[in-house]
Amino acid sequence: MTSYLTSNFSQMALKKNYEEKKQMVNAWELIQKKTFTKWVNNKLDLKSIPNIVHLNEDLANGVRLLQLLEIIGGESLRPFNQSPGMIFQKMENVNKALDFIKLRGVALTNIGAEDIVNKNLKLVLGMLWTIILRFTIADINQDGKNAKEGLLLWCQRKTAQYEEVDVRDFTYSWTDGLAFCALIHHHHPELIDFDSLDKNDRHGNTALAFEIAERELNIPKLLDVEDVCDISKPDERSVMTYVAEYFHAFSARDEFETAGRRVAKFADVLASVWDMEHQYELRVCALMEAVEFIQEEWDNTVLTDSYFDAKEKSTTFDLYKSTEKRSWVAEKKNIDALLGNIQTKAKTYNLKPYYPPDGLTLQDLDDTWNSLLQNEAKYHRRINRTIREIKEGLRKAYAEAANDFQHQLDSISAQLVNLEGTLQSQLDLVQSLTKSFEPLQASLDIIQMLDHECIEANTEENDYTVYSLEDLSFGLDLVKEAVQKKSAFLQNQIVSRNMTNLTPAQLEEFEQTFRYFDKDCTNTLSVSEFKYALSSLGIVYDDKLESVFYSITKNADYATFEQFIRFMVSKTMPISTVNELDGFDYETYVEEMFN
Repeated sequence: MTSYLTSNFSQMALKKNYEEKKQMVNAWELIQKKTFTKWVNNKLDLKSIPNIVHLNEDLANGVRLLQLLEIIGGESLRPFNQSPGMIFQKMENVNKALDFIKLRGVALTNIGAEDIVNKNLKLVLGMLWTIILRFTIADINQDGKNAKEGLLLWCQRKTAQYEEVDVRDFTYSWTDGLAFCALIHHHHPELIDFDSLDKNDRHGNTALAFEIAERELNIPKLLDVEDVCDISKPDERSVMTYVAEYFHAFSARDEFETAGRRVAKFADVLASVWDMEHQYELRVCALMEAVEFIQEEWDNTVLTDSYFDAKEKSTTFDLYKSTEKRSWVAEKKNIDALLGNIQTKAKTYNLKPYYPPDGLTLQDLDDTWNSLLQNEAKYHRRINRTIREIKEGLRKAYAEAANDFQHQLDSISAQLVNLEGTLQSQLDLVQSLTKSFEPLQASLDIIQMLDHECIEANTEENDYTVYSLEDLSFGLDLVKEAVQKKSAFLQNQIVSRNMTNLTPAQLEEFEQTFRYFDKDCTNTLSVSEFKYALSSLGIVYDDKLESVFYSITKNADYATFEQFIRFMVSKTMPISTVNELDGFDYETYVEEMFN
């Protein structure tokens, strides 16, 4: 019993579902019939042909069908039977219509002329949908999609900015009327205040869209409000047919806007090309002027015999090559590329080729650039030659001064070696040599300055002389010392010669002692030196040394060789002689003896 009830309940549910679907299909057929009738009449109105009332009946003789195809196909299908009365005449008309449809690449499956002549509503609707697809919707192409997908994509793109609209199909997505309103608002925002719409008023929104579309945009009202709002699932074919009218109405506007954008883009391209041409001429002119200016600057540059001046110009030239020159090289390449871009752009947009004015062509720029390279090398060689000449001049100047200085030193040394005549005349000659020391020191200062300039100019190697500054300075010191010693020696020899009361051995001993303790070679002895000299000779004083020292030097701080010898004479004479000389004027005696 339970199994029977369950089975019976299932059958009732299936039957109910079948009835609902049948009712839905019947509703769709009615909506399609109404929609397609309006669509056909809208096309017939283009040629002022009387409208049809009963779709399947009024198309049965083929006359209105052929007239419809002539309008949407854009070509004449005459001759055909204008008033067919016989079945075969109607069949002939309908077959001609179906053949034309097939020639346009439309496949008619299971639809024959007899179906149309026999007023089969379902097949008539199928035929009309095929015609609508081929002549109204098939040309809708968005990103390579088929007709249905292309139309859907177009709707989605146009309504994407509206949050309340979500077009996913051609059925449920349109039941609130907002999608229709959004399409109108997107293209003509002045016709609908979308934000003020009551989003819950489905009938009101749909009615508003249909009314404005028909009145303002000449979109035929193929659907009624109830066809969309009062059915659980609107008929897809009817909605697509109506929405396609929106597409065609707005596509003309889109094409106009696209053309406007193309014109604007072309104007932008023209402005861009003109600006590029202007920039090219300005940049070529600026680069050529800069290149010519620096060449003129090089030509007017005076190179002096100063190494620092020449080196500064060499440094400036190197800086130019690493900065300004490199920026010019980059700019020249950019200018070449810019002209290439101008020519490419002109060719792309079929514009008149650009030819730079005389004096600003790439050949002119290359000629100026080649001139720069030649003058650059010429100026560089000129600087290098000047530096080489300055260095050579510094070497020669130093060598000449050094060699002359050494010659003077050698001359003095030779005079010291080749002394002749009396001791006094030799002494006079030696003492006269000291007068040359001051000029020699001045010459050495000049040589030092020349040596510094050579070092600054990196000319340490000099093939014109072997004498360094240190050599010459050392040589001068040696000559000074030799003259000083020679003078002291001669003076001492004069004193020694006049000491007749001393034996030669005594004089030799005293002279050697004096020289040994004369550490600073001044031919004098200080108190301490005097003390050590006496001690070495066996003469020792305790507390009276300083009084004896200052007595013989007459309070001077140094004892001369003569004073030392006289003192030693007094110490080596016999006692009796000393007593005989007690009170004797030693100074007068010595002077007389020496003179």
